[in-house]
Amino acid sequence: MIAAGIAAIAVVLILKLRPATITLTGVVLRQDPDPRKQFPIANAKITATDGRRIASGQSDGSGYFQLKLPNGGWRDQPVKMTLEHSDYRPLELSVQPKNSGPLEVVRMTPNVPLAPATAGPHETVLHPTVIKDVRVRYAEKTSSSVNVGSTAKTFTVPNAGNVPCGSQPPCSPDGKWKAYEGGVTMDAGPGQQFDNARVSCIAGPCPFTKIESGAAPASARVITVKVLDWSDPATFLVEAEVTRAMPSDAIRQAYPAIFGRSMSFTLPATAEGPSIEADFGGSEIVFPLGPALHLTWADCSLQVAPDQTKLFLCELKPGYEFQ
Repeated sequence: MIAAGIAAIAVVLILKLRPATITLTGVVLRQDPDPRKQFPIANAKITATDGRRIASGQSDGSGYFQLKLPNGGWRDQPVKMTLEHSDYRPLELSVQPKNSGPLEVVRMTPNVPLAPATAGPHETVLHPTVIKDVRVRYAEKTSSSVNVGSTAKTFTVPNAGNVPCGSQPPCSPDGKWKAYEGGVTMDAGPGQQFDNARVSCIAGPCPFTKIESGAAPASARVITVKVLDWSDPATFLVEAEVTRAMPSDAIRQAYPAIFGRSMSFTLPATAEGPSIEADFGGSEIVFPLGPALHLTWADCSLQVAPDQTKLFLCELKPGYEFQ
């Protein structure tokens, strides 16, 4: 027993003394003096090493990364972190791992092509293609209500008037006379609904009746009418319009935010078939933006939020400029 206790204490001490896993957490952004142009960089390869051990990973669509540094000694000295991406210059920096933070915000410099030299006497100066009046067009599934007719139904509530209630409900509102609860349920049918349902007493001692439910201005496939009658038989009329939802495609238009050579826009989760319309070098052209996000004049990336909202980020290629 004593030996087992000593062993258990030793295990606890080892676990307490063993260094906890260190996590490097941060985000990779594009380097730009304008904060509005510091877009996230996806798929940046990130490597951390202390000279003996290596941990690696990559940034996601929002630029976020998290490197799990294996147990043991990472806190003792700075760690060299290397970032690589085909569209950006490699970056090296030194970080000091800690149990909590700091959050690393790393900015990478784009591979900006060198400006062309001044044209010689026999060379032609190429002017960039100007893109202006940019719009985003997409479709959404929607539906519209079409009136397909109306309905009318009558029903009679049987009752005998002037019968004392005797505390046996249902009774008249004042509790004096024996009453009868009647009604009807109506179903508009699959794919249809009732609009502006209304109920009226049209015959019999209507002043001695009460409509308890059924008058429903809101749309519903099924309506249930309930009435109370504390006198002789009374007849009621139920009327409503019948509508059907007809699916259709609605074309929407949005305008992107443009800063310098960058363009960004968001689309709702229900958006389909997005395309970009623009005045392209003096001509109106439509560019479908398929799943590959392929544009001849820009590099685009897509981020999808938890609610499925889509964020598109596009950067112009050399030879083009926004106006």
